[in-house]
Amino acid sequence: MQSNYKNCQSCGMPLKRDEKGAGTEANGKSSIMYCSHCYENGKFTLPNLTVDEMKERVMDKMTEMKFPKFLAKMFTRNMHKLERWKDS
Repeated sequence: MQSNYKNCQSCGMPLKRDEKGAGTEANGKSSIMYCSHCYENGKFTLPNLTVDEMKERVMDKMTEMKFPKFLAKMFTRNMHKLERWKDS
């Protein structure tokens, strides 16, 4: 397992942009893989989400933050390759 992910392995957000620093494991330690929006207390905040639903959420959030739509699409196109979605 890689120990220094640069992006959340669920939504793709750069971990350095996470206002809480990272998600948390069940033991309270910071997650090395997931952001605080996706992962808290060792569990996904939205456990039944599909990769397509996550892409939709991220694109909506990015457009809300005034990112151009083409950039939001580009940012989410490889989301299925992130650790959380590899086996789905």
